[in-house]
Amino acid sequence: MPSRATDQAGIPDVHVMKWQWRRHPRCVGLARAQLRKALAGWGMAGIEESAVLVVSELVTNAVVHARVPPGREIQTRFVRQDRGVRIEVHDASSVWPVRRMPSESGGYGLLVVEALASRWGVAEREGVGKAVWAVVADPGGNASGEAGAEPFAWR
Repeated sequence: MPSRATDQAGIPDVHVMKWQWRRHPRCVGLARAQLRKALAGWGMAGIEESAVLVVSELVTNAVVHARVPPGREIQTRFVRQDRGVRIEVHDASSVWPVRRMPSESGGYGLLVVEALASRWGVAEREGVGKAVWAVVADPGGNASGEAGAEPFAWR
């Protein structure tokens, strides 16, 4: 029996979509578009609105707050789960996100993520940086975040 291709975390490739982005505000819209395509291909249009808002907030945080040397890229990884998606945003900054008190100047991003995701967190990666992740689940589904619980380690 032929084996199915998997990524480094052992998840079948058909369930994982990965992209690298230059740290530029334009990558936020591009990441949203790629997530929409992935969700449509996986038959998960029902969670599109929430998932797109989550990826927007996480990628925006990486673009705005990840103070890293020029040339360091942002990576997104979308993992299909049972009736949900795990969204990961990797950057080369060692500074972890902290929820702020919302004000006129911002601070709403992680509150939005917390409200829309069934789970979210931050993890170290191999090498430099971190991965901020969130699981967006179909309310009628079972997306516990268990499949692929550890973020993919880019080098």
